[in-house]
Amino acid sequence: MNRTGELTAPELPLIGNSDLWEQLPADLAPKFRARAGDVAVDMVREIQHQIAEYSQKLEGMFGQVVVEGVEQAIHQFIDRMVDPTAEREDRAKLFRLLGKLEVSAGRSLDLLQTAYRIGARVAWRRISEFGQTERVPLATMCLIAEAIFAYIDELSLRSMEGYAEAQARHAGALQRRRKRLLELILGEPGYHPNALADLAEAARWPLPEKVLVVALERRTDQHQLPIPVLHEDILMDLEGGEPCLLLTDPERQLVALEHKLGGWRAAVGPVVPLVSARQSLRWARRTITLIQSGVIPDKPMVDTGEHLSTLLLLADEDLVHELVKRALAPLEGLTAKQQQRMRETMTAWVETRGSAPEVASSLAVHPQTVRYRLRQLEELFGEKLHDPDALFDMGIALRALRLLTAGPSA
Repeated sequence: MNRTGELTAPELPLIGNSDLWEQLPADLAPKFRARAGDVAVDMVREIQHQIAEYSQKLEGMFGQVVVEGVEQAIHQFIDRMVDPTAEREDRAKLFRLLGKLEVSAGRSLDLLQTAYRIGARVAWRRISEFGQTERVPLATMCLIAEAIFAYIDELSLRSMEGYAEAQARHAGALQRRRKRLLELILGEPGYHPNALADLAEAARWPLPEKVLVVALERRTDQHQLPIPVLHEDILMDLEGGEPCLLLTDPERQLVALEHKLGGWRAAVGPVVPLVSARQSLRWARRTITLIQSGVIPDKPMVDTGEHLSTLLLLADEDLVHELVKRALAPLEGLTAKQQQRMRETMTAWVETRGSAPEVASSLAVHPQTVRYRLRQLEELFGEKLHDPDALFDMGIALRALRLLTAGPSA
């Protein structure tokens, strides 16, 4: 971490310089070493007293590393007084490990940094007492003080390296678990509930009762788009063949979603039970397809719930064309222009079931023209125009055909 608080690359320069260490009197090292055990005990006791999270009995791997770290920090300091040029890299591994263990414990690095400062104060207090007893010159004591706090900065720096490395690894592992969880939820049905619960716990994702899926349009440049910063409960796949998001609290999470998805076209699926998330994705993805073909009006984010009838009518376009062919078969003998006029008249009449003047008004033509067309339809369709089932089929066929041919304005 630099002076602005940013984490930097793992290999960082050591704080302090050899000139400082070379000025320290090496003859004090044996006297310091004789007191090292007592100083280590004082440091551990004071750290536990002042930091609640470290106040429990130091046991297991964490406790072992803390105690070993305190002892090693003291002896490394003394060793450097004797030989400022001694190799330090191997000894730095322990302090990187301390940083990594803080990530495993789910803590920030603040506590460990505080522990280092407490250790430095205890060391300085004990060295001050020693200096007064041994009548160590004030200039030498000042050098020792400077060396202590430079050394603590160095240890802190090593722990930052370990912390940053573990954070990156942890984030990658968590992201992989969440992607696998999303694949399981949206994959073929049949997963065991226990398997889902176990994976959700490992991914730190609370299992909701209901969800919705936001389908995103697949783009050739999607790998280059910036990854949006979304709520931690949102599962996402922005790199796969079917990019999507899974939301657990739509009312809260959808509010700012559109502004965070810059560059993506999105369709919001219906809210469904968790076990039906795959259906929400299927409907949302079908909405994307209909947006691309011009059937549904294009917007950055489209609510699938507003177009359910369109999705239903066009769920199987081959079947729609077969229905149009059968229900509107009597029109096949007409020219394309005549068929268009008759379909428009049929649509207005089926939808309104009104009189000739009412149908004429909706079509912006003369009532006499409508009467003529209606007589033609009577001749072509006969009793089917009075059969409720046949009229229902005609209405569906006309609506679906209009969606397919007229686009968003339909």
